[in-house]
Amino acid sequence: MIKKISLLFLLILILFGAWASLKILAGGTAFKGSRYFLYVKTGSNFDNLMETIRKDGVLESPGVFKLAAERLSVPQKLKAGKYEIKRGTSVLNTIRMLRNGRQSPVNLVITRLRTKNDFARFAGNQLECDSAAIMDFFNNPDSMHRFGLDNYTAMTVIIPNTYTMYWNTTPSKLFRKLHEEEQKFWNKDRLVKAARLELSPVQAYTLASIIEEETNKYDEMPLIASVYLNRLKKGMRLGADPTVKFASGDFAARRVTFRMIDESSESPYNTYKNPGLPPGPICTPSIKTIDAVLSATDTDYLYFCAKPDFSGYHSFAATDAEHLKNARAYQRALDSLQIK
Repeated sequence: MIKKISLLFLLILILFGAWASLKILAGGTAFKGSRYFLYVKTGSNFDNLMETIRKDGVLESPGVFKLAAERLSVPQKLKAGKYEIKRGTSVLNTIRMLRNGRQSPVNLVITRLRTKNDFARFAGNQLECDSAAIMDFFNNPDSMHRFGLDNYTAMTVIIPNTYTMYWNTTPSKLFRKLHEEEQKFWNKDRLVKAARLELSPVQAYTLASIIEEETNKYDEMPLIASVYLNRLKKGMRLGADPTVKFASGDFAARRVTFRMIDESSESPYNTYKNPGLPPGPICTPSIKTIDAVLSATDTDYLYFCAKPDFSGYHSFAATDAEHLKNARAYQRALDSLQIK
């Protein structure tokens, strides 16, 4: 009798083992869709992980996963991160991924951003560190000084591009990554071109940010750059409308008015009131725009005005009289369409 019970018990163990092995090796996902991203927050533990798995219905057999994961030391080796579980992934492969910390990378595709807050929100929406943590790093003078930056020039570390990193990247590591890429960007060729224009990399970036906001016509950017460079050499104020929009915070304004200029006169970014370049950029200019500035055309132009055909291109002038003529033609075009 005892022998029969022992055999039965052994059979049950064998069957259970076979069932558990099948559950571990076979596809064990339960979520809908082709994939699920499992986020393991910094400082969380295995119990938190199990709570998420059960709450979100990630796996068909959470109990089997828990038993196997504990046997394979996942609670001790669990690493924070963003993990991609594809539909049909086995329990064993999910365990291996978590135990080995094989995260799914995050691609930060940075294009044009205007302010530090814009960048903090953008990055904070895709990384574990939130926008507040990124802004704290931005606003810490010691943190910025480490990268040779200050409150005004902080955004110059951002060269618009695609940056691959992990979800649990800290603000410090994020800026280190940006700084490394910025250093690579300013290669010998670009540094020589900037020096020929008597610009530092920060100044070239700042000028490019103004031109980025002035036009989307890349073939015209070297000409616009020449206007601003000529004005700088002559000690003339740049009078750049985008800097007034930045100073006033009114980015949606269709036209810059005298009132906007006066109301933002205290801002160091207002180039109608202040000589020289602003103390820092007004957006993150594209690589193409920065290179357009570094390849500025050699002209005697001091002014430019939108063309009356509303093509987005500009008429350029070297004298007040020429500029006034161009400005009047554009104003007549606006009046004909009753645009104020």
